[in-house]
Amino acid sequence: MNAFGPAESNRVINRAPSPLVARALPWLVIMAGSVAQGMPLIASAPVMPPFGFLLLLAWRQLRPGVLPVWAGLPLGLFDDCYSGQPMGSGMLLWSAAMIGMDAIEIRFPWRSYVMEWLVAAAFILGYLLLAGGIAHVGGSIPVLNALVPQLIFSVLTFPLVERFVAACDRARLWRFRAFT
Repeated sequence: MNAFGPAESNRVINRAPSPLVARALPWLVIMAGSVAQGMPLIASAPVMPPFGFLLLLAWRQLRPGVLPVWAGLPLGLFDDCYSGQPMGSGMLLWSAAMIGMDAIEIRFPWRSYVMEWLVAAAFILGYLLLAGGIAHVGGSIPVLNALVPQLIFSVLTFPLVERFVAACDRARLWRFRAFT
């Protein structure tokens, strides 16, 4: 510790966070989550949570400025390619979720953890119901009964996803050797 405080004493000369890693890591983590949703699992109903969407919500809640509002469109397109949903459903729902999260961020700038979890649970519920409704537009399958296990599992795993995103955010700001 020196006269400038503990933060200045831990600084290493010639080290800085990489701008490429700082900007690309959130996008790559969300895209990896969309791909991971397609892991082979034998079940009669959807059980795996939409990891890409959960990661999108977690990044938006933990670091609101990292992803722009329009990020839902390309990330939703990427998710549509891997999730098996009709093309355009992810783009619409992810974009609507980003706009909704932005409106909540403007209305309630300071929120507690419980409120963050409730907001995420509401977005997860809306996403799963609307995605299920879009996927079964012409069918007569009762969507709500099939989505209850996935909804419960998604809401309960969201805190773990947030912890993973927090760890990725720390890794995003690692200091690398700066060449000048």
